[in-house]
Amino acid sequence: MNMAIERKGFHGAKLALFVGDKLAVILRDDKPNIPSPNHWDMPGGGREGCETPLECVLRETYEELNIHVDPAAVAWGKRFPYLDGDRWFFVAYVDEAVANTIRLGDEGQTWGLKSPEEYAGLPNNIVRFSDRLKMYLSGIDGDFFERPPAR
Repeated sequence: MNMAIERKGFHGAKLALFVGDKLAVILRDDKPNIPSPNHWDMPGGGREGCETPLECVLRETYEELNIHVDPAAVAWGKRFPYLDGDRWFFVAYVDEAVANTIRLGDEGQTWGLKSPEEYAGLPNNIVRFSDRLKMYLSGIDGDFFERPPAR
């Protein structure tokens, strides 16, 4: 009897969005029925329909922060396998002027701009996303995009 567990396909995606040299982060709602309530999160979420990981994270970023991120602004992506479906983590860069156009969607308490170090130091950050950002910053190759030259 084959006891192998079959992994499902893609589940969701997150985006470390650099607005200038700071990350755009969202303080999640403080509701007990959601994952990581009252934690600082990055834009992203679950797949809808037949979206690709990149389509998913760009749609979620628009829904959560009301900005359209050009796919060409995405510099790196890495797949993280889970039994219930892979998760993707992307990194994108936009001009700091974009901060003036960000508007919180219908999820989250507030948003802010934090350096990677500030985000990692928050007592209520989501550690796996901080760790994934550290992977990118360390120069680890992505699965989808390569790291751009240093800015």
